[in-house]
Amino acid sequence: MNPLYLWAKLIKKIRGSAIIDSRIDKSSKIEAGSTIVNSTFDRHSFCGYDCMIINCTVGAFCSIANGVVIGGARHPMEYASTSPVFLSHKDSVKMKYARHDYSLKLRTVVDSDVWIGEVALIKAGVHIGVGAVIGMGSVVTRDVEPYSVVAGNPARTIRKRFDDKTIKALLELKWWTLPDSKLKEIAVYFNDVPKLLERVRPK
Repeated sequence: MNPLYLWAKLIKKIRGSAIIDSRIDKSSKIEAGSTIVNSTFDRHSFCGYDCMIINCTVGAFCSIANGVVIGGARHPMEYASTSPVFLSHKDSVKMKYARHDYSLKLRTVVDSDVWIGEVALIKAGVHIGVGAVIGMGSVVTRDVEPYSVVAGNPARTIRKRFDDKTIKALLELKWWTLPDSKLKEIAVYFNDVPKLLERVRPK
C-alpha cells in the first residue's frame, strides 16, 4: 500500500464528524468532515465524507455519498428582507436591527434503502420514498416516490427501479423492518427480486 495514500486517508479521517442533538444507530456510520444536526439515522445506514444534514430523519439501510447536503434553515422570503439581522435567533452575523421571531424548521424524511449520490442537494421538507435513488449532483426540490430514480437540476424522475406490481410487493414486504436474524436467512435471495418475493412475501 502506498504510504502517501495511507497518510492522506489518515488526515481525512482524523478531522472527525460534528454530531449534535442527533441519534445515530450503533450499526450506522458517519464519516469524517460531516455535520449532523437534529437528525436521526436508523440501522445500517451510512453518510459519507463532508456532508451537511440538518433536521432530517434517515431510515434504515440508506447509502449517502460524499458531499451531500440535506435540509437546513429557511429564510423569510415573505419579509421585507431575508437577512438574519432582522431575526431573533443567533446567526453568523452579529448585528441585529430587529428581533422578529422566525423559526420555521422543516423536517426532511429519507425513507429506508435510499441511495443518494455524491454532492446531491436536497431541499428541507422533502420526503424521499423507500428504495429511491438520487443521482449525483441532483438538486431535489420536491418529494420523490418509492423506488424512483431521479437526477438533474431540478431533479426529475428518470425511471422506476421495478414495475408497479413489484414495487407494491416490496412495500408490502417491508424487508428493512425485519430483524437481523431474518435478514441473514433471506439475504441469499436479494440478487433475485422475484425469488425473494416468492419465498418471503407474506401470503
